[in-house]
Amino acid sequence: MARITLEGLAHSYLPSPAGPQDYALKQLDHVWEDGGAYALLGPSGCGKTTLLNIISGLVRPTRGEIRFDGQDVTDLPPEQRNIAQVFQFPVVYDTMTVYDNLAFPLRNRGIEAKAVDARVREIAGMLDLSDSLKRKASNLTADAKQKISLGRGLVRSDVAAILFDEPLTVIDPHLKWMLRSQLKHLHRRFDFTMVYVTHDQTEALTFADKVVVMYEGEVVQVGRPDELFERPAHTFVGYFIGSPGMNILPAEVSGDRATVEGHELALGAAYGRLPQGGKIEIGIRPEFLRLVRAGAGESRGLPASIRKVEDVGRYRIARAMVGGQELAVVAPEDGEIPADGAEIVFDPQRINVYADGHRVQEGG
Repeated sequence: MARITLEGLAHSYLPSPAGPQDYALKQLDHVWEDGGAYALLGPSGCGKTTLLNIISGLVRPTRGEIRFDGQDVTDLPPEQRNIAQVFQFPVVYDTMTVYDNLAFPLRNRGIEAKAVDARVREIAGMLDLSDSLKRKASNLTADAKQKISLGRGLVRSDVAAILFDEPLTVIDPHLKWMLRSQLKHLHRRFDFTMVYVTHDQTEALTFADKVVVMYEGEVVQVGRPDELFERPAHTFVGYFIGSPGMNILPAEVSGDRATVEGHELALGAAYGRLPQGGKIEIGIRPEFLRLVRAGAGESRGLPASIRKVEDVGRYRIARAMVGGQELAVVAPEDGEIPADGAEIVFDPQRINVYADGHRVQEGG
C-alpha cells in the first residue's frame, strides 16, 4: 500500500487554459493516507474521474506532482505505478474462465501456482464466484462480469492502491449493499489504500472512512460522514448530502443573531465581520427543525404555512413556506403538523453561516 500525495495538482483538457474556468480540476493539495478508505463524491462532470485517472497515470496533469510514498510518479505510466483500477463497466477476458480471469494478474507477475490458486479461491469466495470458477466469462451476466472485475482489482496483495470508478453502476440494486459490505470487509482485512468514485451519497458514506466532496472541479470538503452532515463546509455539501438536503436561506447576520424574511433568529455563536457585499446565508438540516403551533409556549420560531406533507414510512417530511422561502422539516410519524398557524423552531446550535457558499467559522 502507499501514501499518495497530491501537490499543486490541476488539469485542463485545453492546450492553453486562460483561467480557472478552463480547468476540469482546479488546484488541489491533498494526502491519501496509507491504508485509508476514501470516496470521491460529486455530481457528473465535477472532476472525479479526471482526478482518479491522474492518480492512476492514465492522464498527466497540466501542473503539479503525484507522489507515492514520497516518490515522484507524475511522469510514470500506469504499469509502473503498481495501481489496480476497476472501471464503471466490466473489463474481463470473455474467452477465459472466471478462474483464469482472476489468476491473470498474479500469473503475469510470476507468482507460483499454489499461491495463485489459494488467492483466487479466497477472493472468489468473498465475491460469491466460487461456483462459477470453471465457467467462461462470456456466458455470465453483467453483474457477474463486474464481480470478476472487482476480483481482478482485489486479487493482488502488493498494489500501491486500488481505484474504483463507479464500479457498481451495472450491478443489480439488491446486490449493491452486499458488494459494498464486502469491499469494506476486504479493506479492513487487508488494509488496502482504496479510492472509490461515486455520485451516490449512500455508497460514499457507507464505504469510506473519509469522503472527498467535489464540485465544479474543486474539492470543497474532506471529512468523515458525520462532519459532512453536521458541519458542511460549503452550501453544495449541505445540499448534496442528506435526504432531503440542508435548507439554505438568505439572511442578514449580526453577532449572534440572523434575520430571515424579516424575522430574527438566535444563533448558537457570535460571528464577527462578514464579507461586505458577499452572499450571506444560513443553513440547517431538516432534522434540526421542529414544527409547533403558534403561541404554544415554545421558543419563538418563524411563522410558516404548510405546503404539503410526504410520508416516507419512519417519519414525515413537511414542505413549509416562510415568506418566499421553502423549507423541509423532518417530523416524527406521530407528531402534530399544524394545518395552519404553524411556526418552525430552529436549533441554534445546528445553524451554520455561509459567505459566498463557504462556511464561516464561529467568531469570524
